[in-house]
Amino acid sequence: MAAPTPHQDELIDQEDAEQFIEYDEILGEVPEDGDAPMDEDDDQEVFTIATHSTLPIAVSGGEDDLGYLWNVDDGEEIVKLTGHSDSVTAARFNNYTGGDAAEMVATGGMDGKVRVWRRVKKDESGKTWEFLTELQGPDEVMWLRWHPKGNVLLAGSNDSTVWLWQLPSGNTMQVFAGHTGPVNCGLFTPDGKKILTACQDGTLILWDPRQSTPVWKLSPADGRFNFENGITSLAINPASTLAVVGGADGAVRVVNITRGEITGALEGHKEEESVEDIAFLEWQVPGSGAGGLAVTGGTDGRVCVWDLSTMRLRETLEHADAVTTLLPHPAPNAHLLTTASADKTLRTWDARNGKLLREHKGHQGPVLAAALVASTGGAKVVSAGDDGVCLVFSTEE
Repeated sequence: MAAPTPHQDELIDQEDAEQFIEYDEILGEVPEDGDAPMDEDDDQEVFTIATHSTLPIAVSGGEDDLGYLWNVDDGEEIVKLTGHSDSVTAARFNNYTGGDAAEMVATGGMDGKVRVWRRVKKDESGKTWEFLTELQGPDEVMWLRWHPKGNVLLAGSNDSTVWLWQLPSGNTMQVFAGHTGPVNCGLFTPDGKKILTACQDGTLILWDPRQSTPVWKLSPADGRFNFENGITSLAINPASTLAVVGGADGAVRVVNITRGEITGALEGHKEEESVEDIAFLEWQVPGSGAGGLAVTGGTDGRVCVWDLSTMRLRETLEHADAVTTLLPHPAPNAHLLTTASADKTLRTWDARNGKLLREHKGHQGPVLAAALVASTGGAKVVSAGDDGVCLVFSTEE
């Protein structure tokens, strides 16, 4: 993978992306105008990246079978997350902050393992983590999601199953079996009451975490839900009432979660171009209805901003290559959106009018994943690429 190490840090000037510090130099300070990286070795791809909710810590994982916890401010490696025998494809912090919260980070790999570490609470710096447990069950782990209100972990697999575990015990709570192909994406509803999963076979299933049978299921047999080439992305609105679903052929559908009914079709991406990511904006159009604003990004390079109260396209933003990640900013900058692309850049936009505010350069290959640094309120973003590098950018206007 491309993993950050304190001994191989590059410093990239935003004005001249070809200037590097030698690999044996230590990154000491992030320049005010630019963007600092976390390096990796031998161009091994970094597939996944996420950040802690309150501490300046990121987790990344990739092709070298390792995960890394590292400090966003100075690039220092905190701990190497070992134990996988194949690429680390997913990594997530448990950012639940309730009374029984246990600060944990999980990594999932192509080896089918899910490994969980826990922060030592007496260490306020967040630099001391201990291995907690290894969870087994899936064939290859495709994604991980923590419950928004508890110490519960969800994983989707390429073997058509979805696994649910209770932590810190590691007990299996449910194994959901209703798909017939790789489960490409899945989410808890924001209220934590349901789970929505989507598959390469074109099916979308709503689950009750307490039951192993579906609440409802949509499939390509429904003519309005024609995802015969597979579902590639989904998002759920904050009210847990609507889902937006994207497919490998460029189709986008809006689904009422309560009833399992299709309420709209959004046509903005090119046919046969995959919709790679979907997100909801916190910013709302004054006077608009309860549907909210959704954003879709595809391999056609388009970022489409949709008003779901009217099912109309508000703005179309453009990258030169496939869009891989969409990152809506939190309040008070909820009008901002940062996007990552295979064109080697990230861009920060004003979603109200589609204005490009900043372009973030430094990667030498496609940007595969990115995450806002939650502890900065979105003022920084971390990114990971197939060039084996993790970078840290400022998104401030």
